[in-house]
Amino acid sequence: MAKVNIALDAELVVEVMVLAGVGSPQDAVEAVVRDYIARGHRTEARTATRDEANRTGAVLPPEPPQG
Repeated sequence: MAKVNIALDAELVVEVMVLAGVGSPQDAVEAVVRDYIARGHRTEARTATRDEANRTGAVLPPEPPQG
């Protein structure tokens, strides 16, 4: 996989490291990026299911409460 070098504010990276519980700045930022991408895929999957039901007229059971 190709590697990319970027410059980030040190305070931002330290905060990410603390929140992620990771000791390496690179690993912490990578974890945040991977989580962001995974959330996007989960959101796409959830909205795609609803959109499909709306298009086909299928009735979906109510979603469980969130939170």
